[in-house]
Amino acid sequence: MVEGIIGKKIGMTQVFDEEGNVIPVTVIKAGPCTVIQKKTKEKDGYEALQLGLVEEKPKKHPNKPETGHFKKSGSPVLKILREVKYQGPIEIKEGDQILVDIFEPGEKVHITGISKGKGFQGVVRRHGFAGGDAAHGSMFHRAPGSIGASSFPSRVIKGMRMGGRMGGDTVTIRHLKIVQIDKENNLLLVKGAIPGANGGVVFIRKGSFKAKIS
Repeated sequence: MVEGIIGKKIGMTQVFDEEGNVIPVTVIKAGPCTVIQKKTKEKDGYEALQLGLVEEKPKKHPNKPETGHFKKSGSPVLKILREVKYQGPIEIKEGDQILVDIFEPGEKVHITGISKGKGFQGVVRRHGFAGGDAAHGSMFHRAPGSIGASSFPSRVIKGMRMGGRMGGDTVTIRHLKIVQIDKENNLLLVKGAIPGANGGVVFIRKGSFKAKIS
C-alpha cells in the first residue's frame, strides 16, 4: 500500500462540523502523482516508488537523461519528484497514478514542508533574546551580549546562538487530522496549519507509517 503523496499548499480557510463548531483547515492540492520508477530490493537494494507531481505545465527544456528517465513511465518530464516507501506487496507499475483517495476523512497524517524564509535575523527574533534596556543612553538594545571568553578558549564555541539566516528549514508536523477530502478536485482539508507559504510543495504521508521519506 502506498503511504504518501506529493501536494501543494493552497491556503487556509475554515469549515463547520455537524455541531456548528468552526474548524480551521489548510487546503492542499494532493496529487495526482505518477509513478515514475518502481525500485526493488533485487535491483536497487530497497523498495520504494518514485512519484512525480503532475502539474499544468511540464518542465521546460528537459535534458536527454531526464527525458530518458521519464520515457519508460510514459509521463512528460515533471519538475517535482519524491520517493515513498510502501508496505506489503503492491500491484503498481510505472505510469500508474496515485490519487488523494489513498486517504480517508478522520485519518491522521504527517506533513513535511519547507518553512517560510525570514532572511537574516538578529538574536532577539531568531532566538527570543530579551535584549537590553530601552532607556536613553543604554547603548545595549538588541545586541547578543558576550559570545565567549578572551583568554580561554579564545574562540566562539560551536553552536553559539547568534544572528543568522532564519527559516527555510524542513519541518514536519505530525498527527494532523484530515477533515474533508474532495476527490474530484484532488483536495485535502487538514485541521490546523502546515509549514510553508501558499504554493509550497509538501509531502503527505499516513500517520501510522514510520518509514523515512527520501
